[in-house]
Amino acid sequence: MNRLTSRTITVFVTLALTPPMFAQVPTRIPTHAAASAQSPTAQPVPEDQLGRSTPYGTVKGFLSAAQDQDFVRASKYLDSRESPERKKEIARELKLVMDRGLRVDLEKLSRKPEGSAAADLESNQETIGVAKSGSHTLDIVLDRVQRGNQPIWLFSTGTLLSVPNFAKGLEAPWIETILPKDFVESRPFGIPLYRWISLPVSVLLGFAVACGLVWLISLAFRTLLRGFITRYDLKVPSFIGPLRVLVFTLLMQIVSRVAPTLVARLFWERLVMLLTVVGVAWLLMRGLDVIADSIIERIRLTTVPGRIAIVHLARGVTKSLIVVLSLLVILAIEGVNTTAVITGLGVGGIAIAFAAQKTIENLFGTITIVSDQPIRVGDFCKVDGQMGTVERIGLRSTRLRTPGRSIVTVPNGQLAAVNLENYSVRDMFLCNHVIGLRYETSADQLRFVMAEIRRLLYEHPKVQSESARVRFVRFGSSSLDVEILAYISAPDYVAFLAVQEDLLLRIMDIIEASGTGVAFPSQVTYFAKAPGLHSEKTEAAMAEVRRWRDERKLPFPDYPPETIRQVENKLQYPPDGSALSGNR
Repeated sequence: MNRLTSRTITVFVTLALTPPMFAQVPTRIPTHAAASAQSPTAQPVPEDQLGRSTPYGTVKGFLSAAQDQDFVRASKYLDSRESPERKKEIARELKLVMDRGLRVDLEKLSRKPEGSAAADLESNQETIGVAKSGSHTLDIVLDRVQRGNQPIWLFSTGTLLSVPNFAKGLEAPWIETILPKDFVESRPFGIPLYRWISLPVSVLLGFAVACGLVWLISLAFRTLLRGFITRYDLKVPSFIGPLRVLVFTLLMQIVSRVAPTLVARLFWERLVMLLTVVGVAWLLMRGLDVIADSIIERIRLTTVPGRIAIVHLARGVTKSLIVVLSLLVILAIEGVNTTAVITGLGVGGIAIAFAAQKTIENLFGTITIVSDQPIRVGDFCKVDGQMGTVERIGLRSTRLRTPGRSIVTVPNGQLAAVNLENYSVRDMFLCNHVIGLRYETSADQLRFVMAEIRRLLYEHPKVQSESARVRFVRFGSSSLDVEILAYISAPDYVAFLAVQEDLLLRIMDIIEASGTGVAFPSQVTYFAKAPGLHSEKTEAAMAEVRRWRDERKLPFPDYPPETIRQVENKLQYPPDGSALSGNR
């Protein structure tokens, strides 16, 4: 590579690493917060128009004036009795010393009128930092001096006396020695032209390098850990965005160290801290999503899908905490008193709690539902008279799919307070019917019907024999009412309907075999002689009851236990001829 090409690349890279400082510092620094933080014995200090009431305000104000090339205003921050022209020159030299040799975090400077009162200094002095040039050092110190009836902070006389000699030993930034003079001497808005160019170049170059590095890292990760990624279903693309931010932040950290001025270094250092907070928070939330999605997929394969709502709730709360903590860290970086912010959040939280009572009620309702688990996703239930299948349990509400295929949304606060009937957790289904027989039915016919229905319930393999009950309960307005009650073992409601249908059809056969019939629930007027009951079947039923009585086997009030044991589960179900009879 020839010398011209090497020089061109060197200039391009150097431009990318020397950004300008766009964030201008206001001349006047409010000091209300600093004045309010005085010690109990300190007296209120009047506010200085140039912000010199605190060490922080003095350094900020000087850097702002010097950055604007307003050295007349910058000289007002110096404790010097030199001529105005000489003070301007000293201010220029002090800026040069601070730009090239001083590293300081302005946010750590005292914002109190009395200063930090360090143990190794007098109470009216404050050390800003130590400037370094080779083996030489210079302490940058502020003095608290009285001007009229107002104490202010100024750069100390001792520091200013050493500034000229220290400044002579400083060398110009190497980049200014290789750039054309027009890029160095041209100063739009008081900033050298090459610094204006360096900001977009450094940002674009840094972002491009960050994208390339992250792509290489992800490629290596996929190649080396392919089996691990497949086994745990890791979503690598989810982390690319935050990783780009963090790598870009690392590159900007390099830029902050080689920035040519103190103000530029402070700007880049603060930007690096803010990007670091954003990148870490983003990375944590992406990692949280990957973990939560993996847990949800595993829960879907289990018999407790209701726990999915717990995962959603935990993810939402954790993300909120990450956001709040990140905002607090950003405010602390910006110099905001986070104690006051937290106190304000507490007071504001009370007001928000009153304004959002329903939302908070629904949130606690969600916690109750996911902890007690009265319902789960997929359960068929009835909520306050509304029936449906649970499709989703969210943070605020629960969704039910009704038998009409519409969606009903029930707030979780209401769901936790109303009566809830869950049909999916039933171990048995209740079969309860009242059958009305015609009033022409004789007592023995009625006994025959009830006895045969009891036998049917005992014999049926899907009926819980100990729960079976058949009783003559009343003389109805147009019928003799017989109540049938039994619990049926079935896995779901559809299977229960099939068993109940089989029982009702068999009961119809018993009623027909007894010679009687089901009464109509209405009044009948006969205009001709009624055909009456079937005489032969009536006589046969009555003869069977007489035989039971003669043999002392009349099954009233119930069958004897030994007979129940003999006939229990003896009936064929499904019956012969059924399409399901071959699946027994």
